[in-house]
Amino acid sequence: MKTYIKSLVVLLFITITACEDVVDVTVPTATPRLVIEASLDWQKGTTGNEQIVKLSTSTPYFDSNRNNPVTNATVTVTNVNSGVMYNFVNQNNGTYSINNFEPVLGNTYNLEIVYNNETYTASETLVSVSPIKRVEQSIDGGFDDEVLDVSIFWDDPVDEENYYLLRFYEQGDIVPVLETQQDEFVNGNELDEFFEKESDDSDEFEEFNPGDVVEMSLYGISKQYDHYINILIEQYDAAGDPFSTIPGKLKGNCINQTNPENFAFGYFRLSEFDTVTYTFQ
Repeated sequence: MKTYIKSLVVLLFITITACEDVVDVTVPTATPRLVIEASLDWQKGTTGNEQIVKLSTSTPYFDSNRNNPVTNATVTVTNVNSGVMYNFVNQNNGTYSINNFEPVLGNTYNLEIVYNNETYTASETLVSVSPIKRVEQSIDGGFDDEVLDVSIFWDDPVDEENYYLLRFYEQGDIVPVLETQQDEFVNGNELDEFFEKESDDSDEFEEFNPGDVVEMSLYGISKQYDHYINILIEQYDAAGDPFSTIPGKLKGNCINQTNPENFAFGYFRLSEFDTVTYTFQ
C-alpha cells in the first residue's frame, strides 16, 4: 500500500511539472516620440516671468526607466502680437526655463522646438480666468452626505464662452484630481465645483478629515485644450477597466513640421489661474 501511494505521488508530480510550459509573449514596441509638457501658467498676483517647458521621450509600457529627459533641443516662444521672442535656457535635465517671460492676456503665442533636426510648432492664446471668490466646507455638497467635501466659487464672465480646468490636490497624495467645466448653459452666473473623497471602511483616513490640507486651482483654458484634456481624463479614469474603450494615441497641438508622421505627445497651453489652500475644520 505504501508503495502504491508513493508511486501515485511521483506520477502526480510528473504530470504537474510536465504541464508547465514557458510562454514567451512578444510585446510590440513603438519608436520613442517626443513628449512636450509646455504649460505656461500665470498665477494671479504674480509677474508670471518664470516659466518651464519639460521635454522627454516616450518609453515602452514595461520599461522600468520611466524618465528619458531630452537634453539636446532648443525651445523658443514668440508673442505673435508684439513679435517678442523668448529663448528658454537648457538646464541639461529635460527642463528649459526662462525668467523674463511677459504674459499678456488675450495675446497669441507660438512655440517652436527643434529636436533631432526636426521642428515642432504649436500656437495658443493666453486665456484669462475669474478669481476664486470663496471656499465652503460641508457634508452635503457632494455625493455622500456623511463625508466632508469642499467647494470653490467664482463668477463666470457675461457674454463670453469660457472653459475651465480645476485641479484639486490634497497634501500627501501622489497625483492631483483634474476636472473640467464650461459655461455653455450657465453663462454669466456664479459657478462652483466640489471636491470629495469616497469613504472607505478599511481606511478612516481615505475620506477628508479635520486638519487635511487641500490646494485648489482654477485655470482658464481654450476650447481646443478642453477637448484634449477631457479625453485624457477619460482615458486615465478608465485605466484597468476591462470594459472600457481601448485608448488611442492622443495627439495634442504640437505639429512636427519636418515629418508630420513623427508627431509629438503633449500640449502647448497658456493659462491664467487662481489658487487657494484650504484646511478642513
